[in-house]
Amino acid sequence: MKNLLIIIALLFSTSHAQTGKEIIQKADELMRSNSSYSELKMTIEKPNWSRTIGMKIWALEPDFAMIYITEPARDKGSVTLKRKNEVWNWLPSAQRVIKIPPSMMLQSWMGSDFTNDDLVRQSSVVNDYHHKLIGEEKISGYDCYKVEMIPKPEAGVVWGKIITWISKNSYLQIKTDYYDEDGYLVKYFIGSKEKKMGGRNILTYWEMIPEDKPGNKTIMEYSTIQFNYKVETSFFSEQNMKRVR
Repeated sequence: MKNLLIIIALLFSTSHAQTGKEIIQKADELMRSNSSYSELKMTIEKPNWSRTIGMKIWALEPDFAMIYITEPARDKGSVTLKRKNEVWNWLPSAQRVIKIPPSMMLQSWMGSDFTNDDLVRQSSVVNDYHHKLIGEEKISGYDCYKVEMIPKPEAGVVWGKIITWISKNSYLQIKTDYYDEDGYLVKYFIGSKEKKMGGRNILTYWEMIPEDKPGNKTIMEYSTIQFNYKVETSFFSEQNMKRVR
């Protein structure tokens, strides 16, 4: 009887063991909603200088986003609009709306470690990759699952491989490494400062660090997030770029 109970317990635990895909899906759902509004500051650090940009972001997943710059004074009022695979910039100093051509999509956005293409690329970490749980590890004080993601052949994604560490208790994305198609580490992401925002426990301080540029990194720190924020598709228009505040 004792041996039978042990076997049943083992079978039960095995059948309920989480897959790599299930772990990634739970982490993705933590930071995703149909719509959102957030306020944050982005600090761009270079070896010889740094600058901080304040912004408000309205988003309607996965196709629409409006980014309004609140600081510094020289950039205040600038707006970036994303509608599906297209991006526009409103420059109040020039009183012009400029559409970003395909040739500029890989250029840096606002001098950061993010590109214009990062704004429009909406690959799904759940659907566009094969997932494999490759271990467990402690990162930044969190006991984490370590998951490897390899893109599916038909997926139009930029990365050759992604390795991410997800906290066991709360499914926070603690660290993520991004590799190119040749297997070289390009950049990595680290999250910290867990707080309750928008009714969820999330990491509010993110660092994106390029591997090949010592002393460079982009920091994003959230002060406000509202999930399932009420916003209509009509909000994301070229006309509204000039009115939004």
